[in-house]
Amino acid sequence: MRRSALIVIFLLAWTKVGAAVSTYAVEDAVALAKKQNAEILIAAKQVQAARGGVIEARAGFLPSVVSTGLLQRRERQEVSRLRADDYDASLRVLQNLYTGGAVNSQRAIARLIEEKRTIEYQALVNRVAMDVRVAFYDVLLNRSKIGVREQSVGVLQQELKTQRERLTAGMVGALNVSRAEVALANEQPELIDAQTRLQNSYLRLSELLGIDPRSTAESSRFEVAGQLQYHPRHPDLNECLAYADVTRPEIRAREIDVEIEDQQLILDRSETRPRVEVFTGYELYSERDPLVGPEFNHGYIVGLNATWHIFDGFATRGRM
Repeated sequence: MRRSALIVIFLLAWTKVGAAVSTYAVEDAVALAKKQNAEILIAAKQVQAARGGVIEARAGFLPSVVSTGLLQRRERQEVSRLRADDYDASLRVLQNLYTGGAVNSQRAIARLIEEKRTIEYQALVNRVAMDVRVAFYDVLLNRSKIGVREQSVGVLQQELKTQRERLTAGMVGALNVSRAEVALANEQPELIDAQTRLQNSYLRLSELLGIDPRSTAESSRFEVAGQLQYHPRHPDLNECLAYADVTRPEIRAREIDVEIEDQQLILDRSETRPRVEVFTGYELYSERDPLVGPEFNHGYIVGLNATWHIFDGFATRGRM
């Protein structure tokens, strides 16, 4: 008997824990949305990608190390004194000297994109927080409406019962009973509509909080805590407009778009200017002609590389 009682107590405790439902206040819901909302997570990854773009653009100021190698064997149709094997390997350190402003503009564009992504992330966080608050209060409102409708249905049911008792006692006619039935029938769909609106409110709030509404797991169930409270506010229109002009992230993001286009013009124009880089390294190579020197050769190398697109079919001009 003692063993059976322990098993029953354990099952009841497990059922109580399994049926526990998370309860969120409005600030808790906003904090959870900042951690789990899909749009916010995507925007955070975009900020991370923009930081990687800054690192990539900054690489143009740093030297790069390049290794190359070649090994080939030629088939000869006739006798020749040239060696059949040909090989070449080198390790070079390259450094840009002049790029026509391309590297500077690329770094400027990358930094502007990083700033823009950060601003867009903050704007998205603000919008999601606002949407969560609106959806949260919508849940509270629809839940209160259900309570009102349930009370109304209860009163009408009691009224119908009273009218039927009076009809049995001969105090009223059948018309009074019919009126009570019609009033109850009209109020019941309103209760169903309020319940549907509450369910839709929960679905919307689940989406904003990053909770899968299709999941049936206990971890996906939640309730909201709080009461509807009205706080009167009297904002001044001109002050609101002036504050929005200064602090709205979207306005700064559009200004950054203009700055990016200015830097992109410099980047496109750099294609019409020469590019110069210096290199140094070590090279191993073969000499095919035995009369010139030994087969195996090696040594340090240093030099300049320069390129200049004299004419590209007006492609750069079209981009500019």
